[in-house]
Amino acid sequence: MTSRIKTSQRIVETSLELFNQLGERSVSTNHIAAHMEISPGNLYYHFPNKQAIISVLFAEFEALVLGFLHPPKGRRVVVSDKRDYLQQLLDAMWRYRFIYRDIEHLLRSDIELAASYRRFSLACLAQAQAIYNNFVEAGILRMSSQQVESLTLNAWIILTSWIGFLCATRENSDSLSEQALKRGVYQVLELTSGFTTEHARAEVDELIKEFYVPLNHTLDDH
Repeated sequence: MTSRIKTSQRIVETSLELFNQLGERSVSTNHIAAHMEISPGNLYYHFPNKQAIISVLFAEFEALVLGFLHPPKGRRVVVSDKRDYLQQLLDAMWRYRFIYRDIEHLLRSDIELAASYRRFSLACLAQAQAIYNNFVEAGILRMSSQQVESLTLNAWIILTSWIGFLCATRENSDSLSEQALKRGVYQVLELTSGFTTEHARAEVDELIKEFYVPLNHTLDDH
């Protein structure tokens, strides 16, 4: 049993590495097996097809994001929470970057994954809106409920389309860097800049400096 679990984990980890490096569409189960130096039959013993591996990876990504994307319990939010949310989003997007590299293809290829992703999206939107409302209640942001709703949706659109934007605008889409993804998180941070209250302005400005990546560094392949 231990050997079987270990092999399953290795398959998932190797698949994630190859999907991130080459793009999911360019990687077959035979590629994964060859990279691991195991037989295709051994891989199929653990996973019937590539979609099953992707489902496991998406479940990991979903659990990771929903694990931190919620208001703090038992206290009010502070500006440093904003930094924590942004850094954790960046880390999650970077670790599972293949998901948003070609999200439409992934969802078209797997009806069950598409349903899971819709539920995940709605949960993220609800949690993010609750977090933004907490920042308003804490006096860090000054926004109406309608503005919070729009902000949440705009932030989600930027985050989920950012990798696709990079792949479409960079000459070499295989050379994505964490810095290039960081600019996408910065774009989300800037959405709230005009709504930041005066007493929180200095701390938020420091965050903006921390997450800023020049656009030429984002779009340059070198």
